[in-house]
Amino acid sequence: MAAFHSPSTASFGMVLLLLIGFSMAAFAYGNFYHNFDVVWGDGRAVIQEGGDLLTLSLDKTSGSGFQSKDEYLYGKIDMQLKLVPGNSAGTVTAYYVSLQLSSKGEAWDEIDFEFLGNLSGQPYILHTNVFCQGKGNREQQFYLWFDPTADFHTYSILWNPERIVFSVDGIPIREFKNLEFLGVPFPKNQKMRLYSTLWNADDWATRGGLVKTDWSQAPFKASYRNFNADACVWSSGSSYCSSNKNAWFWEELNFAKKGQMKWVQNNYMVYNYCEDTKRFPQGLPTECTFAGIL
Repeated sequence: MAAFHSPSTASFGMVLLLLIGFSMAAFAYGNFYHNFDVVWGDGRAVIQEGGDLLTLSLDKTSGSGFQSKDEYLYGKIDMQLKLVPGNSAGTVTAYYVSLQLSSKGEAWDEIDFEFLGNLSGQPYILHTNVFCQGKGNREQQFYLWFDPTADFHTYSILWNPERIVFSVDGIPIREFKNLEFLGVPFPKNQKMRLYSTLWNADDWATRGGLVKTDWSQAPFKASYRNFNADACVWSSGSSYCSSNKNAWFWEELNFAKKGQMKWVQNNYMVYNYCEDTKRFPQGLPTECTFAGIL
């Protein structure tokens, strides 16, 4: 069983406070038969329990994946995932919103969660990225403060005109603000679908590709449940928003949420492009300079 990361600077009391502060909303959860299409995997993606559960599988022949039937232009999207247990090195479980894959040109937008597998006993790395007009290079990576293979946990994307917020179990871990007035592109014009895939990436996923996938452990499986999209759905050339739009369309992080995010970033962040001066010798990206000011 995978171990979770527990740095000495993180207090157990703080974890309890974070968990107490998280309140579960009463959602009408989606159904995988109604909300998603399996798009690849030749039977490796399986919808079960009347549409309440979906599993993706990876073996040496193929991975698998699904996509939402709806396209969104802004929204708050939640999904519960239970990741590949045991020796998951080389595997990647991706969960993201993006332009229709067949429509991608050089200027697509994308908001990514990627879970990078590891050897048994070593923590997963949660990799996040934001693509605007085809350009990414905005990676932030985190360890998690729990074992993501032991049970389901909720991973959320808030995407509104002012910001993108990545959250885990209701705790924000990253915020990407709309800084277009400073010349920083922001995803705002492209309708996007929700995708998830389980695939082999042992050329880079674990320790930069040094650790390869152990196919004797296959099939690798990830599980999904309790999808919810409180979003603006694109249909017939227009965007139709949920009746609960005002709850998230202009949502921002309050003082408590900012404190939670700071705690996560101080204790669990393992890579931040905004601190990688070797990668950006000509100067850090504009949004990095203003991240702590605006």
